[in-house]
Amino acid sequence: MAPLITREEALALGELEDRAAIEALIERAWQARVERFEDATDMCSLVNAKSGGCAQDCGFCAQSRFAEAETPLHAMMEPEQILEHARAAEAAGAHRFCMVTQGQGLSKRDFQKVLEGTRLVAQHTNLKRCASIGHMSPARAQALKEAGVQRVHHNVETAESYYPEVTQTVRYEGRLRTIDAVREAGLETCVGGILNLGETRAQRVEMAFELAALDPTSVPINLLNPRPGTKFGDREYMDPWEAVKWIAIFRLILPDALFRLCGGRVENIGELQQLAVRAGINGVMMGNFLTTLGNTPDEDRAMFENLGLNVARQPDNGANPRPDNRSGWLEGDTPSPSDDDVGEFAGLDVRLWDPSTQLRFARKRGPIPPRPEIAPDIASARG
Repeated sequence: MAPLITREEALALGELEDRAAIEALIERAWQARVERFEDATDMCSLVNAKSGGCAQDCGFCAQSRFAEAETPLHAMMEPEQILEHARAAEAAGAHRFCMVTQGQGLSKRDFQKVLEGTRLVAQHTNLKRCASIGHMSPARAQALKEAGVQRVHHNVETAESYYPEVTQTVRYEGRLRTIDAVREAGLETCVGGILNLGETRAQRVEMAFELAALDPTSVPINLLNPRPGTKFGDREYMDPWEAVKWIAIFRLILPDALFRLCGGRVENIGELQQLAVRAGINGVMMGNFLTTLGNTPDEDRAMFENLGLNVARQPDNGANPRPDNRSGWLEGDTPSPSDDDVGEFAGLDVRLWDPSTQLRFARKRGPIPPRPEIAPDIASARG
């Protein structure tokens, strides 16, 4: 994808402080988004299918064994449990569903549960299927595709120059190899990162252009939600206007990617979330995140509908992995949003993934190991 601005222009825009200038930038990003995606949206919901006890040292994550933090903890869900959460996501109005697990690779047994869960979701819902399961080989990526996964998520997290500050146990090169394996299998790629980890503004521009070179289908944008006991747990929230500004800059650098606003948006952006959508967002991670709570589905849909965007689903069972409701991608006209869009789900008690009630939190016992200083090469994918 060709960026709409140069690196030098992006660096200059990153220094903007004046609200009027930022608002003008947002309007520029909005036009770029509308020109490419019209009124379409791409709403996702996730389930934390395996949580806690991660052996890696990512500085933002409470699940890491190197973090002195309360840890959400449960073993790999059974396929039927995954399906239960997918049905709730569909009832809430999601277009796609992502199965997420901790760590940088799954055992053969847990991987088979992801495959079977995917088959059940494909058989019993009209959701598009995504997976986020750490490093993988081309063979595993192919197996995911054959089971019905259409898009695989694997973040780079931050700029390559800042990456060693984020983790010493997960190699940047390993992330790129997984992304290559996903693409080799013919799957869509979902690659993004987290803002406000301590990177400079120049490094945010660096990350955006690195993402542009990877040319992912989807770019999730996360904003650090500092978790006590993690390396970055004492950082302040990002200024809301600063966050929205960077969403607009990323949109101009990656004009053809689907942008999804994910973790930390409630805490960092708050009442400016709708403005963030106008800055170039295609969709959000609806409901809750891996270990924290988000907006209600009604609140999420309203942010888009208030801007004249379409949040309606179409019953194509994931046949078209791009946005569900964009004119031209599916036969017929884009349906208009309506109050009774949930249709057959009317009256259903929707119980989305809820970390506050569906996870068991356990404080780590014994001494917390020091964060490693030299990263071993664990980047090779498991077969």
